[in-house]
Amino acid sequence: MAKPIAAIVGRPNVGKSTFFNQIIGRRISIVHDEPGVTRDRIYADTEWLGREFTLVDTGGLDPEGDDEFLLHIRQQVDVALDTADVIIFLVDGSEGITHTDYEIANILRRSRKEIVLVVNKIDAPHMEDNIYEFYNLGLGTPIPVSASHKRGLGDFLDELIAHFPDVDREEMDEEVIKIAVVGKPNVGKSSLVNRILGEDRVIVSDIPGTTRDAVDTYFEYDNKKYIIIDTAGIRRKSRIEESLERYSVMRALSAIRRCDVALIVMDATEDITTQDARIAGLVHEEGKGSILVINKWDLIDKDTNTIYDYKREIGLNLAFMDYAPSIFISAKTGRRVEKVIHLIDNVYDSYNRRIKTGILNDCMYDATAMVEPPSDRGRRLKIYYGTQVSTKPPTFVIFVNDTKLVHYSYERYLENYFRKTFDLEGTPIRMIFRER
Repeated sequence: MAKPIAAIVGRPNVGKSTFFNQIIGRRISIVHDEPGVTRDRIYADTEWLGREFTLVDTGGLDPEGDDEFLLHIRQQVDVALDTADVIIFLVDGSEGITHTDYEIANILRRSRKEIVLVVNKIDAPHMEDNIYEFYNLGLGTPIPVSASHKRGLGDFLDELIAHFPDVDREEMDEEVIKIAVVGKPNVGKSSLVNRILGEDRVIVSDIPGTTRDAVDTYFEYDNKKYIIIDTAGIRRKSRIEESLERYSVMRALSAIRRCDVALIVMDATEDITTQDARIAGLVHEEGKGSILVINKWDLIDKDTNTIYDYKREIGLNLAFMDYAPSIFISAKTGRRVEKVIHLIDNVYDSYNRRIKTGILNDCMYDATAMVEPPSDRGRRLKIYYGTQVSTKPPTFVIFVNDTKLVHYSYERYLENYFRKTFDLEGTPIRMIFRER
């Protein structure tokens, strides 16, 4: 299940960035007394009582602001409302309720989202009477906190996670393979989606950034069910000028988290860039099945070494994703696009594969017999046994005598041995070492 998203909204200068930083536990947002310092959403993953979620900090919202900056902030919050599972409405308990608070409350009520009303700057117990007027917003019971003094944050977090979607009640069709199509702007993502679907359900344009939302489309192929998610292109931060463009990164991240297999689309007419590597890194960090789709191959002048040279470049720039298969296509002409679906099926099978404990330990015994575990200062690593604890991606717990003796290179060796033995193409492998 994808992590729930909680977005903090409120008028300028109510302490959203300080509140965000205290929840996350480290200083991420710029904190300044000048209203409007936080212009773009900043997000980070955290957890409370074992429940993981993503917290989003937004720019201050002024519904009546006319200047272009405030319009951009309002757009940011609109997108946050669209993306978030829960809205945290932060108000200022030291100033009391304002006309702007009423206006924001009206916007939030129309969103029909779960809303947690939080009254900040309640710095001492005698100030808690200040919260009662906030009942007039009609958004339920206000929760008093002091972000700067870390008061009431535990009670707030208890209330927040109670509003998250219930995992047990969430309807999920395990037979549907969810595919996210990600990449830089203008690499042909929408054209690829249209080719796969066989119809023009997504607007195709040469203007970078045409697709700003993540669009889900259900389809069937060879009696299998799929959902394909077309996402906005992820730009380099230095190139981002519109506030909505910044938020497209979070939309893509949300799509990656919901998917089983990510198609990382790159432009064959361009060198592999740090931005391509950054997008691939997002997929890798989220532990998703991956396929590198090299589009516009029809525009390349080829000889017998062209494809091998490009694969060598992939190996140099995306070494952390050496498990991901690559396919060279033309979304414009349709060449090799039909093979993308078959590759998705193969990667999904790897991503969802479960290996019996006995077979796994036989494999591990063979691996340690071929290459002896490392030693340090006369103490040698001993591997007792292992078991697979989950899929999506395959995750293994391996019990050893001392986790400090597990060298990164030997962990990589075991990972590659497992991958080759069990044909785990296209999926990352998680290995957790524990002392018996």
